[in-house]
Amino acid sequence: MDNKTKARYDAKAKIFKALAHPTRLFIVDELSREEKCVCELTEMIGADVSTVSKHLSILKSAGIVMDEKRGTQVYYSLKIQCVLNFLSCVESVMKASAKEQLELVI
Repeated sequence: MDNKTKARYDAKAKIFKALAHPTRLFIVDELSREEKCVCELTEMIGADVSTVSKHLSILKSAGIVMDEKRGTQVYYSLKIQCVLNFLSCVESVMKASAKEQLELVI
């Protein structure tokens, strides 16, 4: 694999790694409905502001979310909607796997 190809796969892996946490998946799911401020997400998740901000920073660094400062609040929204297609695909994989497992015991 040449350097350019490796760099491309490294960039893809960064996106997968950003999504590879339950809290970050929850955040993406919530932002698919509407933008939210950090304070709203903090309350929904039940974690402190610094923890939620760190998760948002990882998602932002991967190019999944964007932020907008309004006064003292920072609002986040999905930057790229196509991530929802991937999450839908994950749901399909989960359903297929569950069906296969169920067929083993029936």
